[in-house]
Amino acid sequence: MKIALIGYGKMGKMIESIIKENRTHEIVFVATSKNRIELAPNQFANCDAVIDFSIPSSVIENAKIVLSAGKPLIIGTTGWYEHMDELKKICSKQNGCIIYGTNFSTGVNLFFMLNDFLAKLMKTQKKYHVFIEETHHTQKKDSPSGTAITLADNILENRNWMKEWTNSTELTDEDADDTKLAIISNRTGDAIGEHVVTYYSEIDSIQIAHEAFDRKGFAEGSIVAAEWALNKKGFYSFRDVVKEMLVNAE
Repeated sequence: MKIALIGYGKMGKMIESIIKENRTHEIVFVATSKNRIELAPNQFANCDAVIDFSIPSSVIENAKIVLSAGKPLIIGTTGWYEHMDELKKICSKQNGCIIYGTNFSTGVNLFFMLNDFLAKLMKTQKKYHVFIEETHHTQKKDSPSGTAITLADNILENRNWMKEWTNSTELTDEDADDTKLAIISNRTGDAIGEHVVTYYSEIDSIQIAHEAFDRKGFAEGSIVAAEWALNKKGFYSFRDVVKEMLVNAE
């Protein structure tokens, strides 16, 4: 497979390193901050798929360019989700393929499924409060993390008395408000990513957690998504990819 990269930060370089090491695929083009202004559909003519780990403000424009070139787009960039409907319309209009993910780690997507399952079990347990805590490195620009937002949205779907999530850096008495789901965001050192979901009552607590030890899992997942996207049309999440992998493994 011939792959193009948009963004050459930590994740872009990690993807490049994995591809060079395994030699299964080939990087044929890299869009960086230096040549980003020149980005055009013809630059993707020789690739099979494009992986975008750039910045939130560029996601929509990048998608228009890549889909105009007729190539599937894998979006690993986070923090753009208020434009989700616009991106879906662009994908549909271009009859293209987009796979996005708040997290491209297979383990995290299994964690999402576990969170869904637990949220359904707790659907009628109003005596339990719930909050999410996430920890990332100090250079992470978006807060809360996309992963935490996905966890929160899935919990809210199953607790109809809760109306929204809130974000802060510490748990306060106000977070005991049953209509709001608190997301606590910590930024420290070079933490790769930790997420903990806690349900608690006056007599006990229940927790599920995921901790990433290496960014390699995120990079590998985006490559898997690029492979999966070949010859597909439509708008997908990485969870769709993982679910199909699980079905095929049975």
